[in-house]
Parts: sequence; structure tokens; C-alpha cells
Amino acid sequence: MVDIVLWIVFGALAGWVASMIMGTNAQMGAVANIVVGIIGAFIGGFIMRTLTGAQMEGFNIGSLIVAILGAVILLTIIKAIRGGNPHHA
Repeated sequence: MVDIVLWIVFGALAGWVASMIMGTNAQMGAVANIVVGIIGAFIGGFIMRTLTGAQMEGFNIGSLIVAILGAVILLTIIKAIRGGNPHHA
């Protein structure tokens, strides 16, 4: 149960920071930030593993940075698909 709460908090933080970077925070709610952050963590982890072979584990600053980068990538893809207007992720 604690792990689920940590994933939600971690996802919310990563998604919120990414939405601030991408300028989409006004269009996104808390749930969208959480979803974007969690999916971003998977994307960022996959890219990190592919490029460096390093496994990102745990809830630490390195993992948060990777999750934010993954979330920014996800929001960039969504923005491109939706023609520059990602109302919600």
C-alpha cells in the first residue's frame, strides 16, 4: 500500500514539473499529472536503460529527474499528435 502511495506522489511531482516545463499545467489536472508522471517514469527508465544500461530504481533524485524527462518526452509526443494543444494527457 505504501508503494502505491509513493508511486502516486512521485508521479504527481514528476508530471507537475514536466507540465510546468512544457507550459501545459493550466490544461492538466492532478490526475493527468499523476498519469503523465508515472508513464513518464517508465519512458525515462526505458530510455536510460537503453542508452546507458543503468537500471533506475527507488524513489530518489536521479529517478525523479529521469521520470521528469520521460514525462516531458510524453507531453511533447502528445502535443505533436494533438497539433500543439494537449488539453489532457
